[in-house]
Amino acid sequence: MKQTKLEFLVGSFVLLGLVAIVYLTVKLGSGSLVGGDTYSLEARFDNASGLNVGGSVHVAGVPVGRVEGIRVDPKDYSAIVTISVLSGLNLPTDSMASIKTTGLIGDKYISLAPGADETSLKPGERITMTESSVDIESLIGKMAFGSVDKEKDSTTNNAAKPLTP
Repeated sequence: MKQTKLEFLVGSFVLLGLVAIVYLTVKLGSGSLVGGDTYSLEARFDNASGLNVGGSVHVAGVPVGRVEGIRVDPKDYSAIVTISVLSGLNLPTDSMASIKTTGLIGDKYISLAPGADETSLKPGERITMTESSVDIESLIGKMAFGSVDKEKDSTTNNAAKPLTP
């Protein structure tokens, strides 16, 4: 009788542990353990390459939210990024959103730089000042094939030529 009771307790303990692991895996995967109550904001970027849904949002290097969605605006073909940030974070209306990279070829995240305006962004509003992602591949291509120097030389030559009527 004691052996059966001990096996039942051990089995229950293992089952409870597995349930806890599954719960934490689901919560961490969705990012809902990072914060409590959040609200949504939008930002318009010319280029959001490399940014993924679920990416983090930082203020001063501290994670304060995550990327909820990325879509294309059919009017001007820009990227509209929906982010959720902690509700205790009252961002001024002149805040700036930038797409940054962790390391040289790391993941992309959104960095928020709070402004100095006295009014705060309300849920659903759009951050108007944005800085798009830097495309490392095109920069390396320009450096490798010398197009950066050619562009520089052409602007220098055009500036040095006198205007003739």
